[in-house]
Amino acid sequence: MSFHAVTVSLFPEMFPGPLGLSLAGRALEDKQWQLSTVNIRDFGLTKHRQVDDTPYGGGPGMVMRPDVIDAALTQAMDIAPHNKILFMSPRGTPFTQNHAKEFATLPGLTLLCGRFEGIDERALETWQEKWGLAELSIGDYILSGGELAALTVLDATIRLLPGVMGNGESGASESFSEPLLEYPQYTRPHSWNNKIVPDVLLSGDHQKIAKWRQEQAEGLTKKRRPDLWQRYTSEK
Repeated sequence: MSFHAVTVSLFPEMFPGPLGLSLAGRALEDKQWQLSTVNIRDFGLTKHRQVDDTPYGGGPGMVMRPDVIDAALTQAMDIAPHNKILFMSPRGTPFTQNHAKEFATLPGLTLLCGRFEGIDERALETWQEKWGLAELSIGDYILSGGELAALTVLDATIRLLPGVMGNGESGASESFSEPLLEYPQYTRPHSWNNKIVPDVLLSGDHQKIAKWRQEQAEGLTKKRRPDLWQRYTSEK
């Protein structure tokens, strides 16, 4: 059975979006993963399909209603009952490569995409208590909605599904697959814009090449991501 992604959104037309192209797109065509969408608007109230209301206690904006969200998630559960359920939220746990690796081993993901000022806390609490809903963040910034975050999580996950990247080693040395950032890469031509490929990469000496790449990865990590460097050195 292929990995099943279910998105719950007011804008289902945003999917598959970029996931319909390149690696993920080919994998979708090859049925290595499948996509279903749930339109939250379908569960809106009154003839206007209202999905939100003003916040109790006052304040700007609107809040998505718990009854509407509950109905939409229930349909998503009917579609893929064994999926892990995620709510894309800036207050969630920061998304990492380790999450992507874990998600790629699951039957699928159901991703709830919020809008406006957020979702009534009671809906989130109910689905966390009953079905293990988890909140996930892709960074310390605010987007217009959770759709772009959901696309990011799915892209990072789908490329790790068996057979999607083709060469099983192609992702092994990428940044965040290991404790260090990835070393620099080079290809033809040998000389370009008065810059040449480092001689060690042309030497054919695999031991020297591996040593050079390790040194480059360490240097880049120490310079650009001191947080990762500190973690790396503390674990050695």
